[in-house]
Amino acid sequence: MTDTDQTNVARAAKLDTATLSDAMDRLGFVGQCYKIKPCDVHFRMAGRAYTVSYGPASSPPGTVGDYIDDVAPGRVVVLDNRGREDVTVWGDILTEIAHRKGIASTLIDGINRDKHLCVALNYPVFSRDSWMRTGKDRVQVEAVNVPISIGGVRVAPGDIVVGDADGAVIIPNEHEAALLNTAEEIHLAEQHIRDAIRSGSRLDEARKQHRYHQLQSRTK
Repeated sequence: MTDTDQTNVARAAKLDTATLSDAMDRLGFVGQCYKIKPCDVHFRMAGRAYTVSYGPASSPPGTVGDYIDDVAPGRVVVLDNRGREDVTVWGDILTEIAHRKGIASTLIDGINRDKHLCVALNYPVFSRDSWMRTGKDRVQVEAVNVPISIGGVRVAPGDIVVGDADGAVIIPNEHEAALLNTAEEIHLAEQHIRDAIRSGSRLDEARKQHRYHQLQSRTK
């Protein structure tokens, strides 16, 4: 990983998903993962994606989680189970291994189980929901480190993934500099508005001064 790769992940980690979402709207990118939420509202994540694509199990069935040994520390495991909510693709064994390896977090278009352990270990898991029914012999890994879809958003290996209490967003590798620059500009403007209000300014005046109503508007 280059210095720029590490720097941009650190920059992304300082921003919340709402600000990043506003930057995406302004620049015309779709990166907000629909219906994805953290298993605990205190979870935050930021890292580069290690992608996994799932499909229905064959006969004999393939594996569900053996890829975990190949995931590098600091990566976000991103699992595309096509939004299925009837079978899990992540549980306590994978949580324990990921936590021990220093993997940053897990993002699932689908569900997980063993929610208690990720909360106890403070290992961030983001998914559609939690339920106990195993995916073993029902789904299998089809491919790793290929482009996938999470909540209607394309995720390529190495894209930056950010998550917090409001959900998860994907920052495409090829646009990360522009998106981060814009998000930091929005964050700074909103901070100036807060500071002005705390100093006694009216909200409408502070918003006008710092161009609040243009912050999320699509640029031409």
